[in-house]
Amino acid sequence: MTSFVKVPCTIVTGFLGAGKTTLVRHVLQNAKGRRLAVIVNEFGDVGIDGDILKSCGVESCPEEAIVELANGCLCCTVADDFVPALKGLLGRPSPPEHIVIETSGLALPKPLVKAFNWPEIASRVTVDGVVTVVDGAAVAAGRFADDAEAIARQRANDVSLNHDNPLEEVFEDQLLCADLVILNKADLISEEQRRNVAREIARTVPRAVKVVEAENGQVPVAVLLGLGAKAESDLARRPSHHDAEGEHDHDDFDTFIIDLPSFKSPQALIERLQKAATAHDILRVKGFVDIVGKPMRLLVQGVGARLQHQFDRRWTTGETRQGRLVVIGEKGLDKAAIAALVAG
Repeated sequence: MTSFVKVPCTIVTGFLGAGKTTLVRHVLQNAKGRRLAVIVNEFGDVGIDGDILKSCGVESCPEEAIVELANGCLCCTVADDFVPALKGLLGRPSPPEHIVIETSGLALPKPLVKAFNWPEIASRVTVDGVVTVVDGAAVAAGRFADDAEAIARQRANDVSLNHDNPLEEVFEDQLLCADLVILNKADLISEEQRRNVAREIARTVPRAVKVVEAENGQVPVAVLLGLGAKAESDLARRPSHHDAEGEHDHDDFDTFIIDLPSFKSPQALIERLQKAATAHDILRVKGFVDIVGKPMRLLVQGVGARLQHQFDRRWTTGETRQGRLVVIGEKGLDKAAIAALVAG
């Protein structure tokens, strides 16, 4: 029998390294039998985040219900990638009861919300809510804010200067579309910094949006799912820096992949990554590496020079123990110099 109840979808957005995948993994591990599916998108062609989610081993969200879209950004590939992926999940013998969509860290959520009005899917799905994950430590450090004095000096020398901050624009667009903001990594900043970040979020978002503090994406599933926002019918209250553009591109950012050798210890790699991130202002790194003598692969993730690592799973039989690292930064990264520093 055909169901006329729309399947709710939660869009999880947020800038590079904010903790989106950690949050989605937490949702999967605490689904309590609810049949979930995940669409995960990455900026670049290596599916690190999808691999992390597939290693959860959650019965209510099997590997085949986790769809990776690693060719470009969902906000730019709605027709080619997103709509077919969504239709594929809805056509499963046991379709999901809720779909979680994790965008890339450079995605604008509004074009994706608009896609839910496409005739092919409009009667079958709804945007239950847009959840924007914010890296509290990065905001507190001024990562997305311009240096006002430096810009003033530049404008004094060139009155025709038209300054754009691509990081700030993407960050603000993700906030402007939110139904719920997760102030993640709250444990890395002081109480005063948390208040300042919350005030900055309130200044950016022109409507009342709840801000929830979190550590490691640990937010009750009942808080994240079931918002009932129907965001696709509420586009006017979700302004974007890019509303006037015919289409959106990512020319302000670069991404590339480094093939990594085996390392004697995790610290040997971390030291190299910290040097590279500091010298070249890298925004984000994530990947896997082989540690000599260890049966498990090492998962490495970082925002700037702030790095985390853990052994996440065993290398499987017949699997090539080849390390790979995705590096993302603003346009103009010296890829050769970064690769030399990291891989030697």
